[in-house]
Formats: sequence, C-alpha cells, structure tokens
Amino acid sequence: MPLSRTLWQVNSDWAERILAHPFVQGLGDGSLPVASFKSYVAQDAYFLDAFARAYAFCLANGTSREDLYGFAELIAGVLDELKLHGSYAERWQVELTGVTPMPATQAYVDFLLGAARRGHLGETIAGMTPCMRLYACLGQALARQEVAPPYAEWVKTYADPGFEALAVRLEGLLDLHATDTNAVRANYRRAMELEYGFFDANL
Repeated sequence: MPLSRTLWQVNSDWAERILAHPFVQGLGDGSLPVASFKSYVAQDAYFLDAFARAYAFCLANGTSREDLYGFAELIAGVLDELKLHGSYAERWQVELTGVTPMPATQAYVDFLLGAARRGHLGETIAGMTPCMRLYACLGQALARQEVAPPYAEWVKTYADPGFEALAVRLEGLLDLHATDTNAVRANYRRAMELEYGFFDANL
C-alpha cells in the first residue's frame, strides 16, 4: 500500500474528529456564524501565503523536472484558493491584508515553514499533504448531503475533482520522496492536529 494511503488511514481518527467538528458541519448545513467564517477566511488567507512558500521550498529542493512541474502546479492551486478567498472577502467585507494570526494559525505556519527550511523534502511534504487530502475529504463528505446556500461555494470548491487531483498529485510526490520514518509519521500527524486546532480556533 502506498505510504500516502497508510498515513491517511493511520490518522483517520483525526479526520473523523475534524469532519464532526461544529465548524465543519456548520459549513455544510449553513449554521456556522458569519463572524466565524469571516475570521476563518482571513486566517486561512494568511495560512495559504505560508503554504505557497512551503511549496516553493519543495520546488527548490526537488530532484527532477517532474518535481518542478508538480510543485508549480500545486503553487498555482494555492493561488486559485487565494483568489476564492478574495471573492469571499469582497462579499463578506473581510480585510485580508495586515491579518494578525491567531496562535493556532501561527503554530501551523511555524510548523510548515520550519519543516520546509530544514530541507528534508519527504518530511516537508508529509507535513503538507494532510491539508490537501483533508480538505478534499471534507468537501466530498459534505457534498454527499444537502448543502445549505451560505457556504455552498466552499463545499463545491473542495469537493471538485480538480482539487482531488491536486491532493493526489501531492500524495504522489509524498510517495516518491518520503520513506516510512518516525519523522515523516510525526509530521503528518502533527499537521492533522494543527488542522483541528485551526478549525476549532475559528469557531
């Protein structure tokens, strides 16, 4: 079984906890307070800036032309997400510049960029893959139910086959560059914990 699938299955407890979180369920049924969503959009934009930079470290540390193509594609995906956040910001009157990160956001950013700066490509990817796989999982799970209008665009974005393809792309790079070490497992699990903390902090 590919390492990416093994790590996802090992961390299914966190995936289930996050899917059941009131923030995530509120996205699906529309019960999430608007103030919570606005906070999330600003914090997530701050996070995505760092996520793109972590991808840039991966691109710099890549070992093949295929790595260049892969990480460039993934960076483009983050830029598309940021454009979506820009549309949210305009609609909901959210300021995306000069965002002060919450402790949960800063912890996640520090974790990602700290791993990226150490230059171990497989370990860095292990810390980034959960975000992509988790969001694809959440979008697809919520889309299987009736989705309320307020946050339907969010659900549609992450349930989209195009986003699934990006998650698969990153998992392929994980399988290519990572080995099943304690550090890889620890980074993957830490990212899942930080994802939970990020949603929880914005509720």
